Amino acid sequence: MTLASITDQAELWSLGTAGSIFGLIVYVLVAIALWRVFAKAGWPGILAIIPIVNVFILVKIAGYSAWLTLLYVIPIVGWVFSIVVAVRVGRGFGRGGAFSFFLLWLIPFIGYFILGYGRAVYSKPA
Repeated sequence: MTLASITDQAELWSLGTAGSIFGLIVYVLVAIALWRVFAKAGWPGILAIIPIVNVFILVKIAGYSAWLTLLYVIPIVGWVFSIVVAVRVGRGFGRGGAFSFFLLWLIPFIGYFILGYGRAVYSKPA
């Protein structure tokens, strides 16, 4: 068996698994929801489709410098910072900490749909 045939098999199996299909569906749902959230916050909605750029914009919506997005790379710090960003984005849209933790951090495709398509109005965090 050659190296080329091993990598061909890996590519074939990795694209057709249920996990990758589920991940793609969740990504599309989050991108649709973030499009509206970005538009409400004054950013072009199309930026929600670009994978790493959408995280930069979320950090900016939370009121932080885009450079702080690099904190996501540090293992434990990245998790804590993602919770902080979710809470700050929620506050920017007038939501509390529990809403932000559960619906923006744990189940983001539901929380961002509520923010984007609901009556929430964005005000930049202080």
